[in-house]
Amino acid sequence: SHPPLCPSGIKCGGVLSAPSGNFSSPNFPGPYPYETECTWLIVVAEGSSVLLSFSHFELEYHAACAYDYLQVYNGAARDRGNLLGTFCGHSAPPPFSSAWHVMAVVFRSDRHVAKRGFTAAYRKGSGEGWRWWSICPSVLPHHPHYLCHPTDACGGQLTGLSGEITSPRYPESYPNDAECRWSIGGAGGSGRLTLVFADFQVEGGQGCGFDYVALFDGPTTAAPRLGRYCGSARPPRTVSSAPHLLILFKSDFNIGGRGFKAHFYSADECQEVFTTIKGNFSSPQYPNFYPNNLKCQWSIQLPPGYRVNVFFLDMELEGRSSLTGGCDYDHLAAFDGGAENGSLLGRWCGQETPAPITSSRNQLLLVLHTDRNTAKRGFSVAYVGVVPMNVSCTRTDFHIQIPVQSLAKLERNRIYLGTPSCAAQVVGGSFKIHTRFDTCGTESQKRNNTSVIVSTLYIDFSAGDQEDIHEYEVQCEPKRKEASVTLIAGPNPSRLSQAENLVDAQQRERGAMDAREIKSQDTSDIVFISICILAGLLMVIAVVGLVLL
Repeated sequence: SHPPLCPSGIKCGGVLSAPSGNFSSPNFPGPYPYETECTWLIVVAEGSSVLLSFSHFELEYHAACAYDYLQVYNGAARDRGNLLGTFCGHSAPPPFSSAWHVMAVVFRSDRHVAKRGFTAAYRKGSGEGWRWWSICPSVLPHHPHYLCHPTDACGGQLTGLSGEITSPRYPESYPNDAECRWSIGGAGGSGRLTLVFADFQVEGGQGCGFDYVALFDGPTTAAPRLGRYCGSARPPRTVSSAPHLLILFKSDFNIGGRGFKAHFYSADECQEVFTTIKGNFSSPQYPNFYPNNLKCQWSIQLPPGYRVNVFFLDMELEGRSSLTGGCDYDHLAAFDGGAENGSLLGRWCGQETPAPITSSRNQLLLVLHTDRNTAKRGFSVAYVGVVPMNVSCTRTDFHIQIPVQSLAKLERNRIYLGTPSCAAQVVGGSFKIHTRFDTCGTESQKRNNTSVIVSTLYIDFSAGDQEDIHEYEVQCEPKRKEASVTLIAGPNPSRLSQAENLVDAQQRERGAMDAREIKSQDTSDIVFISICILAGLLMVIAVVGLVLL
């Protein structure tokens, strides 16, 4: 007889919070139902680990476990960074011990072929004896789809976007006569790999001839060697030239050390440099959960004179620490400039919606840190370069000046005020617009009980069929001869409705200097004063005439 489809209400999955217990696939020992998905969340006391073992295991077999399968996760988050293994067939998974007090087990069946399923037991462990995730070579031929965590684990094939490796028994002294090889990559990724050592203490010696860690720019020791390290100085950050990296650790017959801990990540989604005037990017795997143990960097580098405006479209990271109230776990940070030693513009976590940020120079760096537990959707941002310009005004005119080198690829008719007929002129090394208020689509408005003249400056970056027009509102208060400029449309107009005033103190100072220079050439003011003098003279003549009569 065929097994049933999983009916609603069948006992399947749940939260298991007792210190120990058992669970099994639906209908066990009978065939499990078709099209079933069950999730068991095992939660024990904080500071403990979960010890999990299987006494019976029989699922439909597939070489990649693509049909019916069971997955074990380190923690509650179901993402690839937490996955300990995927299992199917008749070979029972090995015993597991979680790295912390939560473990998730997921069972799924498709609509064809059903077996007896599985039964498992768990209990609370001491939390010791299991350090991090590494493939166990001794059982790899029998279980090609799982990762396990014995402290003596030594080497393996690591194919995730990111991960962490440690020497055997870390942070205790590693064993003598060890030889471990970790081959990273080979899962279809095309980006370079970055390896960063968080801790390093290996027996030293001239030429590193005793114990050492060697790095190779490829999957085997025949690849070019990137470095050979020993002693207590952490090796430098290493970046491969291809999507493969081999780490070789060897110890001799005596004298050991604490060993090392390192994490790696792929540059596919995690290390990017942007040089275009506008763009957007998101966390790895967005909108799916990002991996654990990442340090990702997005560097925005624009031409000199530009500033960078970043707009946050979506954000969901691990929340704040309940102890400190800070973003101590997963967090996104922004730095003013191209390095992490620049001024911190902001640090965020949880489901905050940060306000737009603006750099003070032409570079801005965003850095995402994720820890080994809990993952969320991540973030999505857009950015636009703020074009460097000087805007000043008199009682009757706008004066706009933009360095040609900032818009080197644009024709002058791509820069205009109000209408295309008011295009910029090229004067020296600048695009210049000098126009009266009664032309070029300007209008008079009342703002905060003050009369102002307002117009829109258009800079057209469009290429081919892709429209890309940046809009800046230029404003003048004629009585005070004060001008300002505000970005009103850039990477996504719907997100930029609340534009920020882009004129800082430095630009105001430059604008004032320009205004003083323009003042000497301000014919409109001279005409106005001349009329006043002429009118005064006429009044004097009229008075004298009346007296004589």
